[in-house]
Amino acid sequence: MIDVGDNAPDFTVPLADGDVGSFTLSNRLDEAPLVLAFFPAAFTGTCTTEMCTFRDRIANFDAIDASVYGVSIDTPFTLNEFRRQNELNFPLLSDTNRTLIDRYDVSMDFASLGVYDVAKRAVFVVDDEGTVTYRWVSDDPGVEPDYEAVQTAAASVADD
Repeated sequence: MIDVGDNAPDFTVPLADGDVGSFTLSNRLDEAPLVLAFFPAAFTGTCTTEMCTFRDRIANFDAIDASVYGVSIDTPFTLNEFRRQNELNFPLLSDTNRTLIDRYDVSMDFASLGVYDVAKRAVFVVDDEGTVTYRWVSDDPGVEPDYEAVQTAAASVADD
């Protein structure tokens, strides 16, 4: 399990930012604090609400020079459509190979629905050294993060 004080596992995944590019964590540490907001699936109720809440609060993160990235197992093409339909103003990371959910230990199953190996709802804040400074993970996909706590955690990294 990745916890506060641990080195954030490095990774390279597709970046959905209106186009499809590539994102490597170790190459983005200059954008820190980095907020990695994992969510189970695009176009689902709580996930849409969560990503739209980050959208509506993005000015708060911009004010402290924090970079927000949503993370799900959806393809980058699906994520770009999700971004477009919800007017999301931050990029999304596509973990179709489940590299991130495995490395960050945030994988879960919805066995009753026949859906396996999706992201738990989780948020990690990573500083410019690649250290995890905040961790929140929920076993209940219907629970949203405490957005104020995430912003406070990111602000404390930005102040260092």
